Amino acid sequence: MESSTRQQIPATLIPGDGIGPEVVDATAHILDALGAPFIWDVQHAGVAGVTHSGDPLPAATLDSVRRTRLALKGPLTTPIGEGFRSSNVRLREEFQLFANVRPVRTIVPGRYDNIDLVLVRENLGGFYVAHEYYVPVGNDPKAVAVATGVNTRDACTRITRFAFEYALKHGRKKITVVHKANILKALTGLFLEAARDVAREYAGRVEMNDMIVDACAMQLVMNPWQFDMLLCTNLFGDILSDQLAGLVGGLGMAPGANYGNDTAIFEAVHGSAPDIAGKGVANPISLLLASGLMLDHVGQGDLAQRLRAAITETLNTDQIRTRDLKGTASTNEFAGAVVRRIANA
Repeated sequence: MESSTRQQIPATLIPGDGIGPEVVDATAHILDALGAPFIWDVQHAGVAGVTHSGDPLPAATLDSVRRTRLALKGPLTTPIGEGFRSSNVRLREEFQLFANVRPVRTIVPGRYDNIDLVLVRENLGGFYVAHEYYVPVGNDPKAVAVATGVNTRDACTRITRFAFEYALKHGRKKITVVHKANILKALTGLFLEAARDVAREYAGRVEMNDMIVDACAMQLVMNPWQFDMLLCTNLFGDILSDQLAGLVGGLGMAPGANYGNDTAIFEAVHGSAPDIAGKGVANPISLLLASGLMLDHVGQGDLAQRLRAAITETLNTDQIRTRDLKGTASTNEFAGAVVRRIANA
């Protein structure tokens, strides 16, 4: 299908903070060259949201995502101060984005070659419900800190079924459920129990095993090739997804996707990196790969494959890399090289 005949798809574009606008501009330029069908509605969040609207997650941004049900997001900074919660967490809660998907794949050969893993993380429960409080003792109002995690059987079942359906759709063979049911017997024991119940429905199609989180962290360093997919609770998924990114070169090489029943938000998984903001040296690959997942999501898999191929060829054939990958290219130089690869494909 030629790009001129593809149906246009409205989508929210959130540049974010720090290096966000730079990597978003590079990504939008590349997607335009690719002929991606997105019609962008640019909105603000994070510090940029506070600057423009006094809120890290302005009403206009929420309204835009409600309308498009589709967004691409740069990194956001949570302002330090009373009343400001993480905009990322608020977006997940607002649109019930219960599934976080973090695929990692070796593109640039390094310490670990031939990595091809997918982590699925429950996005709304666990300790991230942030039911926290202090207990005063004597003159110390913060003498004791208490946090309560919450998992529900329905949420655990939902994320497990999502993971198994993802495995079937993408040709994955095995899911490792990561837990701490030996200690957190109720909170993560329920997660493991629900996963085992769902796994019976997929017997003979997708294999399931389970592993305690600390053992899993060690095995990811010693022999990551034993894993195919990981299914994690919220906290463990947050930690291990960054470890997975480290296997393939860092957070700049890993995309993220958040799925709900009717809304999906795709994102760079790295931070806003204020120390290099405005210097034109940021690596846009995380957001580029996230936009590839976005293309897959809207049925434009051919464009997603062309995008991934252009990134791989730019890095390995042309040897054009940003400085975090031991190269010298600026953000715009790298983007220009990917555009040339797309044009010559």
